[in-house]
Amino acid sequence: MTSHAMNLLSAAGAGDLQSPPAPVVGSPNGDCKSPARFLTGLRRGVAAVVVALFAAALLGNSAVAAEHAKPAAKAEQTADAHHGHTHGPAGHPTELKKFGYAYLTAYMFCLSLCLGALFIVILNHLFDAQWMVPIRRFLEHIACQLFPTMFILWLPIGVLAKEIYPWFTIDPHHDHALHAKAILFNPTAFYVVSCLLFIVWGAIAHGLRRASLAQDKDGAAVHTRTMRKYAAAGIFLFAFSLTGAAIYWMKSLQHQFFSTMYGVVYFAGSVWVTAITTYWLLLYFKNRGDLKDVAREVTFHDCGKLFFAFTVFYAYIHFSQYFLIWNAAVPEETFWYVLRETGSWWWVGQITVFGHFWFPFLFLLPIHRKLNFQIMSTMAGWAWFCHYLDLQFNIGPVLHPDGLHFGIYDVLSLGGMLAVLIFMFSRAFNAHPPYPQRDPRVAETFGVYVEPASSKAAH
Repeated sequence: MTSHAMNLLSAAGAGDLQSPPAPVVGSPNGDCKSPARFLTGLRRGVAAVVVALFAAALLGNSAVAAEHAKPAAKAEQTADAHHGHTHGPAGHPTELKKFGYAYLTAYMFCLSLCLGALFIVILNHLFDAQWMVPIRRFLEHIACQLFPTMFILWLPIGVLAKEIYPWFTIDPHHDHALHAKAILFNPTAFYVVSCLLFIVWGAIAHGLRRASLAQDKDGAAVHTRTMRKYAAAGIFLFAFSLTGAAIYWMKSLQHQFFSTMYGVVYFAGSVWVTAITTYWLLLYFKNRGDLKDVAREVTFHDCGKLFFAFTVFYAYIHFSQYFLIWNAAVPEETFWYVLRETGSWWWVGQITVFGHFWFPFLFLLPIHRKLNFQIMSTMAGWAWFCHYLDLQFNIGPVLHPDGLHFGIYDVLSLGGMLAVLIFMFSRAFNAHPPYPQRDPRVAETFGVYVEPASSKAAH
């Protein structure tokens, strides 16, 4: 048992549970892997992502070159132009439109990390799970990026809405599908609902973190009750708001499409990629020393199980949507998948099937692999790659029906947005204690059992 745990136990026995001393950076206590081996696994993970992105770019470019040579592809692009797309010379999209779609894809990727973090924080308070205490603080910081950071980053999407969303420039009286959904898909509703989403997310995320930080100071149980109230109401608001974001910012790219499961698919992918990102951040901060006293083997195992669970859940939801649409064979639904089975999009779909589900599912079945830090670091890079391709699969075919395009706008948008989020997150993380100091379950994170006061009185 570490000296921090002994101090905590003695304080608890005296009836005054105080926050444990700040961890000493660089201490070997509790380290499961040496920094050298950790960095080796990280380098391999980064290398795997770079190779995968390069392969995807080559695949997309080769398929695009082949498809552009076909008259049918040109005819399809011309037809798109009549449905609200603005193209440049020879039927190619304008540079502004290319940037808009690349930026939207990067934004939905970063948004999924923030929403996934908010969901796990809410989950912690709903189920009072002690294993989530070590990861809760840095997830609170990620969730708080929803407002104002993600709102500011959303503004270019609002400005470029006419370039990104075809229905902005279509007369509802000339489009039956748009006319039927005019109450949702009109510019006023788009901007009002978008602003409301950020207000809801900001209120929940900052309310939870504010109470959590207040509890660090006085340890009062009232803060725990406050966070539970936020979580109880927040889980319903979260479900509706995430669905609204997925519908307005992604699904409305093809307003004719009908799906009652679209928001759930985005939710499942968001928590999936956030779960493995949480695992990697926990490992990073443990090796750095911030969480070395509270990040135990069971914590990593539980993070791995959460990632595994959402691997199955995502596959179940995505297959259910595909199967129901295929079985019903309604043209207003099937066209969405038909478009994504042409050109290199078919291969992107296969990567989603095998890379998003079968590979992580079969690979992580043995328990020991969830505790292998090199394997899980590489899996984190693979999950990011698959999730980004999944978002390309949802957004890209609207602009590039012939196949996957990965260009400089995609790199700059994703890299720049991640850089902003990392900077804001690092500033928040360094300004506060790395984990909840006086949470009622903090003793359990040290592996210490504290006898309840009622039991002591009985003796």
